[in-house]
Amino acid sequence: MERVVILGCAGTGKSTLARRLGAKTGLPVVHLDALFWEPGWQESDPAVFRQRVTEALAGGRWITDGIYNSKTFDLRLPQADLIVWIDQPLALRLWRVIWRALRHRGQTRPDMAPDCPEKVDLEFLKYIWNFDRENRPRLEAAIARLAPTTPLVRLRGDRQIARFLEGIPARR
Repeated sequence: MERVVILGCAGTGKSTLARRLGAKTGLPVVHLDALFWEPGWQESDPAVFRQRVTEALAGGRWITDGIYNSKTFDLRLPQADLIVWIDQPLALRLWRVIWRALRHRGQTRPDMAPDCPEKVDLEFLKYIWNFDRENRPRLEAAIARLAPTTPLVRLRGDRQIARFLEGIPARR
């Protein structure tokens, strides 16, 4: 396991899993949100974002967390030797995103770009609410097209995530 793509809706625990998996394996962690967003929640230029991702993957060993399917799947999925899809219940996702915003109000998380303080707005909540209906089919189609033979692990809940991590050998 040298190149891992971690997917899932907001609030599923992608960044947390990426950090824990990175600590256990020694693989560098690439938080796509930190590469995509500019200060003040401004979207980066698509070409600049793709260049940042290309550079982050250049070492050949990595864990990426985040989706950005139309912008980066073609860069990441064909190289991945494992895809991990975290699939938490909708109510839990919404709760975690709201709780995270309240707990970190006005602060920027380490896995985000500078000057992008935690926030929740109606658009973000709609994205989470509609994720399974709108985004899941596109993600599954992209995986089938770009990485049809890459192992895909679906983790449905915190217990499965913990068991998955327990089963990963620690770095030597």
